[in-house]
Amino acid sequence: MNTAYVTATHPQDVAREVERQVTLGCRSFVLRPVAHGGMLDQERLGAARYAAGVQAEVVLESGVPAAAR
Repeated sequence: MNTAYVTATHPQDVAREVERQVTLGCRSFVLRPVAHGGMLDQERLGAARYAAGVQAEVVLESGVPAAAR
């Protein structure tokens, strides 16, 4: 399974990128943090999960403190 790394900043751009990758067959996504795991990253994570669907794996890249996830 190939993994897509998402670096878009705005949640709507994250969703578009994830949707594009889903059409290419990707089902695993790693979001690179842009806000140290804060609210913006959480919004991005939600947008990615919604766009990817329930069968996909979507995570925030490690290196972010667990309390921020």
